[in-house]
Amino acid sequence: MARKALKGKAGKWTLRYLDDSTQEKSACGYRYRLLSSGDGTNAFAHVVRIRDSTPHYHRKTTEIYYVIEGSGTMTLDGKEVPLRAGACFELKPGVVHSARGDVLVLVIGIPTISDEDTFFPQSSEPPVGARRRKAARR
Repeated sequence: MARKALKGKAGKWTLRYLDDSTQEKSACGYRYRLLSSGDGTNAFAHVVRIRDSTPHYHRKTTEIYYVIEGSGTMTLDGKEVPLRAGACFELKPGVVHSARGDVLVLVIGIPTISDEDTFFPQSSEPPVGARRRKAARR
């Protein structure tokens, strides 16, 4: 279980260490939520191990990726680009993206992540958050 983030007076700062985060599955792979929804932050910071992610996009969120280690390719709106350590790129809302290979990335996004803002263009499925709410009602 993730430890609660440390908070400054009046919520002016928030701190969490990587080893205080728990690993969870995401559309991109497996992530550690350093700062995320529930922490009261305006942005999110996740460390993600990507191995053959599912194509998806966000309608509201802008993401900045920094490749820490590994190599592979990222498909951005149908264009395949190489990934290697040191690469940094921005994805604006609406960019369909997925990756192949094995890369460890830091993803920073604004506004903070929401399952309701993850959409899969190859599917008639509703956003991730809507599927979770529907399952909870059963």
